[in-house]
Amino acid sequence: MSARPRPGSLLATKLVARGVRLTNQRRKILELIESEGGHLDAARIQELARERQISVDRATVYRTLALLKQHGLVEELDFLHVRGDQHFYESRGLGDHLHACCYRCGRVSELRTATLDRLKEELRDNLGFRTESVRVEVGGCCKECAEHEEQVSPVVI
Repeated sequence: MSARPRPGSLLATKLVARGVRLTNQRRKILELIESEGGHLDAARIQELARERQISVDRATVYRTLALLKQHGLVEELDFLHVRGDQHFYESRGLGDHLHACCYRCGRVSELRTATLDRLKEELRDNLGFRTESVRVEVGGCCKECAEHEEQVSPVVI
């Protein structure tokens, strides 16, 4: 028997509307993803389930993430591999933004900027391209790491 989406569960509502069977384990995984937000990998989702005493197996987590990706409800991100070969997932409903990835500490920061809107306009105007999603990852050194490096080895001019 399939579970009904809980009120306010956007991911569950979208999957049910597409005819996807919503099992109890899938529903719980969706609730974890939506309640936690941000960038999650499969291991973190499983960890959250354990912390909340929810029983879900690893294969179901991976299958649910693949299903969400297949239906265009999440983006799969690698953050320039600053955190190794892990892949992270984030809801597509968060709006266009870029990810700034620190090569030193692995911190990932988000920035919403009108520059992305201008880029989409330029693509439309110059190429007739209709943009459906934007994903930008920028690699470098975060503010904290840059400040630490300046303290350790100040720049001499």
